[in-house]
Amino acid sequence: MRAEKTFHRFDKFNTKYNPIGQPLLREIFLKQNNYIKGRYLARLTKQVFDDLESNKYQFAEYRISIYGRKKSEWATLAAWVVDNELWSKNVKWMIQVPRLYKLWRKLQLVKTFEEMLDNIFRPLFEATIDPAAHPKLAVFLEQLVAFDSVDDESQRERGFFSGMPLADEWDNEENPPYSMWSYYMYANITTLNKLRISKGMNTFTYRPHAGEAGDIEHLAATFLVANSINHGILLYHSPVLQYLYYLAQIGISISPLSNNLLFCKYEDNPFPRFFRRGLNVTLSTDDPLMIHVTKEPLVEEYSVAAQVWKLTSTDLCEIARNSVLQSNFDPIFKAYWVGQHYWKMGPASNDVARTNVPDIRMRYRYDLLQEELYYVHHAEEKMEADQAKARLRAKKRQEAKRKDEERLNRALESQESSKPAENKGDTKEACGLKGDGDKK
Repeated sequence: MRAEKTFHRFDKFNTKYNPIGQPLLREIFLKQNNYIKGRYLARLTKQVFDDLESNKYQFAEYRISIYGRKKSEWATLAAWVVDNELWSKNVKWMIQVPRLYKLWRKLQLVKTFEEMLDNIFRPLFEATIDPAAHPKLAVFLEQLVAFDSVDDESQRERGFFSGMPLADEWDNEENPPYSMWSYYMYANITTLNKLRISKGMNTFTYRPHAGEAGDIEHLAATFLVANSINHGILLYHSPVLQYLYYLAQIGISISPLSNNLLFCKYEDNPFPRFFRRGLNVTLSTDDPLMIHVTKEPLVEEYSVAAQVWKLTSTDLCEIARNSVLQSNFDPIFKAYWVGQHYWKMGPASNDVARTNVPDIRMRYRYDLLQEELYYVHHAEEKMEADQAKARLRAKKRQEAKRKDEERLNRALESQESSKPAENKGDTKEACGLKGDGDKK
């Protein structure tokens, strides 16, 4: 673990993917849309699939990019997957969409943001409506589970507080704001899902990169539209958003070793704090070719976290359980891994024999969450009840004070009434009066 080497700049980190500094070598060996039709990358991918299947207990959701330069990207990608038979029971595919509108606009490959969105989503709608016309893409979509959105979040973006243009009106050379990008990704995925549900097909989730660097507003946008997020370490700087993510139990997949290499030193990573507070966090890998040194990158993440943060076996099992629930593997797999009732809340969802997470831990998490949700959902009622109790206490104090004053007044009146009778003779003498005997 290289805890002392933190890049802090995404562009410098990204250039490390170019073997001996040559982008052409990256194009040859790590791309699928090249002149050799991605044969080398396909062989590497099959080797990784074989390793996962021999391991038995590791499953993965691998990402591959669609750039939005042209509509034919989907056909090329689907042909690469299908022709090379790149599927496994241990693997599902995710599509990551780099936010490169600025580059494509500069190269005049697209004219508006709407055109880029059209390149990304139109082929998916066409393959859903008429699978026979796009057989390879239709097959690939059966193995696809989610969409990701990636780019260098540390770059500052222009703020839009009113008058946000629509996608077809965005024709300048700057990238759309993160919130705008997230909304249109979410809107298109949601619409596509409704169409696929009507045809009995599988659906997709939106799980973008957010909160690794840059503006905290990115996390506000993903709270509204994302099913789960990757990284999210900047939540530590916003207690309000952190609380909202906790209440909604939005999944947060964190790769501390990747964060350490880019923006956040390992010892400063907020993962253990998030975990203790009950956020839905799990450990994951990111850029394993760059960061990890063994054939078991996920085991590296767990072992380093356990040693550095003194995580117990129960903690590690709970984190692994969270990863299963955040994933988009089929329900039959989730039921086998964590229990038949995995979709329920609290101890009812837990099968100790499968998860090794004690029911008392699940009860603790569930009770705290329900208590917080009760405070939120019944805040007005609770406020009214507290105000009523406060008024009642104030009334009782006033009544007690009134009774004390009455008792004091009665005591003073009793004292005044008894005082002249007791001191009658003394009073006359004090005024210079004498009796008859004294006058004689």
